[in-house]
Amino acid sequence: MTSREIRSSFLEFFASKGHTIVPSAPVIPHGDPTLLFTNAGMNQFKDVFLGQGKREFTRCADTQKCIRVSGKHNDLEEVGYDTYHHTLFEMLGNWSFGDYYKKEAIAFAWELLTDIWKLPKDRLHATVFRTDDEAYELWKAYLPETQIHRCDEKDNFWEMGDTGPCGPCSEIHFDRTPDRSGGPLVNTGVPEVIEIWNLVFIQYNRKSDGSLEDLAQKHVDTGMGFERICAVMQNVHSNYDTDVFTPIIKALEQLSKKQYFGDLDNKNGIAMRVIADHIRTLVFSIADGAMPGNEGRGYVLRRILRRACRYARNLGFRSPMMYQLTDVLSKTMGDVFPEVPSNLEHIKRVIKAEEESFLQTLDRGLERFEDIQSAMNKNDSTVITGADAFLLYDSFGFPADLTELLARERGLSVDMEGFTILMNEQRTRSRSARKNIVQEVASIQHDVHSTFKGWENLTLEAKVEFADQTSLITDSTPFYAEMGGQVSDTGIITIDNVNYHVEDVRKSGSAFIHILDKPVSDVIGKTVHLAVNHDRRWDIQKNHSATHLLHEALRRVLGTHVQQSGSFVGPDALRFDFSHIQKVSQEELADIQAIINEKIRERIPVVTRELSIEDARKVPNVKMFFGDKYGDSVRVVTIDESFSSEFCGGTHVVNTADIGYVHIISESSVASGIRRIEAISSFGIEQYIRKLQSELINKDNAIQSAMDTVRTLEKELSGLKVGDLSTQLDSVINNAVTIPETTIRFVTLRADGLSMDEAKQLGDSLRNALKQQGLGLIASVQDEKISLVCIATDDIAKERSAGQLVGIIAKKLGGGGGGKPHMATAGAKDIKGLEALLNDPLSVFRV
Repeated sequence: MTSREIRSSFLEFFASKGHTIVPSAPVIPHGDPTLLFTNAGMNQFKDVFLGQGKREFTRCADTQKCIRVSGKHNDLEEVGYDTYHHTLFEMLGNWSFGDYYKKEAIAFAWELLTDIWKLPKDRLHATVFRTDDEAYELWKAYLPETQIHRCDEKDNFWEMGDTGPCGPCSEIHFDRTPDRSGGPLVNTGVPEVIEIWNLVFIQYNRKSDGSLEDLAQKHVDTGMGFERICAVMQNVHSNYDTDVFTPIIKALEQLSKKQYFGDLDNKNGIAMRVIADHIRTLVFSIADGAMPGNEGRGYVLRRILRRACRYARNLGFRSPMMYQLTDVLSKTMGDVFPEVPSNLEHIKRVIKAEEESFLQTLDRGLERFEDIQSAMNKNDSTVITGADAFLLYDSFGFPADLTELLARERGLSVDMEGFTILMNEQRTRSRSARKNIVQEVASIQHDVHSTFKGWENLTLEAKVEFADQTSLITDSTPFYAEMGGQVSDTGIITIDNVNYHVEDVRKSGSAFIHILDKPVSDVIGKTVHLAVNHDRRWDIQKNHSATHLLHEALRRVLGTHVQQSGSFVGPDALRFDFSHIQKVSQEELADIQAIINEKIRERIPVVTRELSIEDARKVPNVKMFFGDKYGDSVRVVTIDESFSSEFCGGTHVVNTADIGYVHIISESSVASGIRRIEAISSFGIEQYIRKLQSELINKDNAIQSAMDTVRTLEKELSGLKVGDLSTQLDSVINNAVTIPETTIRFVTLRADGLSMDEAKQLGDSLRNALKQQGLGLIASVQDEKISLVCIATDDIAKERSAGQLVGIIAKKLGGGGGGKPHMATAGAKDIKGLEALLNDPLSVFRV
């Protein structure tokens, strides 16, 4: 059977037994901040086992994507070095919630394994908890007692945590030994006898004192390792030899031009197994909305990718290659997990960008590692110091486990304790910048409860329950406390006719703490008046509803991979951080803004409902946020059921038309794979327009000032140019020609680049220098045009006027002009004629 057929057969079998087939939950758990990743099939039913929720069905089955790379369930170091550990695996499972129990669970398992899948009965072994006589007796109906094993708590007692639901389990193992002699190897962790299915019988509640009490309802939770059962069914000894992994390994062989060997000590084989495993974790995580980063699950993914890059280097790769394997996974897994092909291009971009980023520092980091090792060799040391490990992490992006991997390959170890101390010191430095107000709020000790009534009322009377300096808690309040990105309300609390301004509101436990502008005293038990700043709240609500429109518009334009990673909602503007690997283009921003404003013009009611967590999860396409902890009931904000529904505890407008208009003012990068959009609405736009108008006025004033400065500089420059030429006039006058039969001197000067005004200034200087019995011509060529200025000294101006002279010269040069007797101007075009005239000045006076 192929892996597809095995998966389908499992689900079809349990469907025939009355089980509802449910989809796999995302590998990024919703509403459970205790988990970085979904690590077991039961995660999505945790609330049922805890008695906090229920389903419409009492029995179900699925195939669940699981990731185990941190905490108690961490298989990372074994991956690639054995044949059956993985960071991501599928878990086939069936559940009973107070329906059937041990008898049916064991019978179902036996029927599927032996009747449907025809596994040889003499190769199957069952384990039971050492005191679980019921399960032992049930197994005797199927197996000889030599194939039933009693084991202790380590292997056969399952617990959710230190307290809570728990119970014995029964594991089914498959004996791969040639002579079926694997009984003694059960639960010894060897590949010859491997666990394939675990049947957990949840019948107890572990109390805080360690004692056990019976649950009112008993549950069944089973998990079968899909990759392991495929290896058994396909008669191969390694999960990597099944058709789950062979397509990826074949693609690796083609890309690397190297052959895969299944030997556990073959370096190429180890590298290919690691990469084949890690690419699956990356693809499914990113498809479900996770992004590589520096914190939490994001850093886990970055570690996995960088670990894979290191092994890719062992195969000879020097450029990004992991992203090229995503097509294979989309083809082989896309029919079962459609989120992969639907987000394929985004997945490729994210992985390639991460590879490119790390490869830039990988070589330098490896060189530094070699330097560290060389220094250690000189000192006969075999332990890499915590300081060196931290340097590799901080400067070269080497996760600590990558440094440990490199060390292990060379027979070295790493001082992880020292590394952890330095990491903690860095985190402490980062945390030290927190606001004092948060520290003050956290330090308040109280046992009071506040009821928030600010959904409908913005003013009310309430009783003071707690007061300490500038902190005040009342039994009810209309003031919203900063949560979920929405800023807190401000306003006034009136006590004994004295107004106290509320500058901030914080929530601690179930109490709303009002931070006042001045201390209060002797107020506990008094009735006070609370009034929220209405206009400010109204603007905040507009921006919050606009944020929901923006979120959905982003998903529609950029793709469903877009996930919110942070937000800020204030009265003046909104900010929205989201997962996206590349810059949003201007065209995309225009489309996003158009969608938002179209929904505003459609005047859609904004409906807020308080629903049970179960009913809320059933709202079509509802958005929940990773890591958020949800209680028994949540508020769901819907803006047209076909457009946007989100879990949200913030305040909103009644209708999208109330928002008015939304304008995106900026788009930027805030971290690798995280973009930020800033936008404004309503009053924010009014402020923005005022700001632009002010800037425009300032700009106009600046332009006018600049023009005045230019004019001043031009005058100064003109004076410098004319002054410089004026110093040369004596030399020019000495070269003057005398008009025949007169004593009148005629001076000519060509000074290109002068304006007409500058030429006239120079003319005045020339007339003053000549004093008497003088005529002058100044010619300047600029942009293929000639400017002419003629002057005459006062004693001859009546007889030989400058106006008459400039007219004669201009006519000769194809132009015209005139002026006063002592100075006249003209324009002309014949530059060659000008040159001839200046070479023979007296030609002007020949008839």
